[in-house]
Amino acid sequence: MDTDLRDLYQEIILDHNKNPKNFHKLDPASHSAEGYNPLCGDKINVYLQVEDGKIVDIGFEGSGCAISKASASVMTTIVKNKTVEEVKALFEKFKGLVTGKVEPDMLELGKLAVFAGVRDYPSRAKCATLSWHTVMAALNSKEEQAIVSTE
Repeated sequence: MDTDLRDLYQEIILDHNKNPKNFHKLDPASHSAEGYNPLCGDKINVYLQVEDGKIVDIGFEGSGCAISKASASVMTTIVKNKTVEEVKALFEKFKGLVTGKVEPDMLELGKLAVFAGVRDYPSRAKCATLSWHTVMAALNSKEEQAIVSTE
């Protein structure tokens, strides 16, 4: 990862950890899920308002490390106003990015590309993807409150 992308990674992580976007409970929510990473103790609740196959609003609450919180914050800004299918495709690309299977592409992934730095620390990939797994659990669940774990 080049120095410019690494610097941007640190800047975005610090900013979104300190000032997370969409950090609130969404009430009412058409979909919600609780995510938990037992390895580090990160916990997150994601709330979605989905209308006609599109995420029209999103919020999250929880506690965790800077990477987990920043990833959730950036994710909420990216998935808002996207279709469920677009979000599912982004999830696959993001998962590939942080595990090193996909190269960072700023044009395709925007701010998400800065999370490529996580690939240098494989144990942190679960921190970065927790919110994404939680959103997917909410979208795929028929239950009122889905629960997902990184293990």
